[in-house]
Amino acid sequence: MANIKQPKSLQEAIAYFSNPEQAFVYAVNLRWPGKKITCPRCGGEQHSFLRTRLMWWCKGCKKQFSVKVGTIFEDSPLGMDKWMTAFWMVVNCKNGVSSAEMARTLKITQKSAWFMLHRVREVIKNNSVAKLGSTGGAVESDETFVGPNPRKMHKDRRVKLAAIRSQHRLGDMYLGKTAVHGMLDRDAREIRCKVIPNVRRETLQNEILDNIEHGSRLYTDEWAGYMGMEKTFVHEVVQHAKEYVRGQVHTNGLENFWSLFKRNLRGTYVSVEPFHLDRYLDEQVFRFNNRGGKKREERVTDSDRFMKAMSLAPGKRLTYTVLTGKGVDSLHHSAAAQGQEEPF
Repeated sequence: MANIKQPKSLQEAIAYFSNPEQAFVYAVNLRWPGKKITCPRCGGEQHSFLRTRLMWWCKGCKKQFSVKVGTIFEDSPLGMDKWMTAFWMVVNCKNGVSSAEMARTLKITQKSAWFMLHRVREVIKNNSVAKLGSTGGAVESDETFVGPNPRKMHKDRRVKLAAIRSQHRLGDMYLGKTAVHGMLDRDAREIRCKVIPNVRRETLQNEILDNIEHGSRLYTDEWAGYMGMEKTFVHEVVQHAKEYVRGQVHTNGLENFWSLFKRNLRGTYVSVEPFHLDRYLDEQVFRFNNRGGKKREERVTDSDRFMKAMSLAPGKRLTYTVLTGKGVDSLHHSAAAQGQEEPF
């Protein structure tokens, strides 16, 4: 990639990738950085390049392949120029990009833009298996609820939600909302978030035990679900009824993330169905984990984030059937099938 120009802003990226040939060369160098092109189906190295179609013909499996095969772009009729612009916008726009805005920018349908955005989110999903706190730093753990304000609901809907959730021991303020759990490693500046079925002790503690190095310093609030964590971690609690900070003991890092995420949902996506909430979390987590630091050596540029996201595209696949839940339980996903930002 040393001889390839690196766009440094959205304006430069749009101008650069608007040339299909430049976008193709850029994608090839990202897909095969060693310039050793191999067939994604059989791994063969003997092939012929079809310049008129920007494809290769493999002499091993006797099939054609393009730079899209075996990546998140497979079977997409959209050109790499549009895909690369979409990646740039998603990973670098702090407040996110709605499908309607993406459709206007790329001159495609809103339904295609909605599907494209979810495929980008599939690529940037955090699949790290390394445990947080392994460097010796403190780890914050906190939970939140995402959803509509029950006080602003129509009375009929509020009564219906109360009936559905009557078996759960949750107050009225949590009706119709989705529970989300997050953990923040302060030293590694890495956050992990996940939609969880509830905030009971077993659910929260299983997530913590699976993701945080045993023996680490763990900071939480006074929620009863964290009781007993002192047996495995150096557990300290901040009681929000009395204080929000006690020295280094606080969960303000996660509170900051929740604030950014919820403003993102309200301002850009307006509302999101719980079925897709994990994907929107993945998007916000990627930008948060790759924001860099204040020091010069810690700075992460827009180009860095873009290249990292694009390098993760191979080996990922997301079909429309899987995304919309068709054939599984699609009764309440009709809005998703139409490519809309769905309400709760």
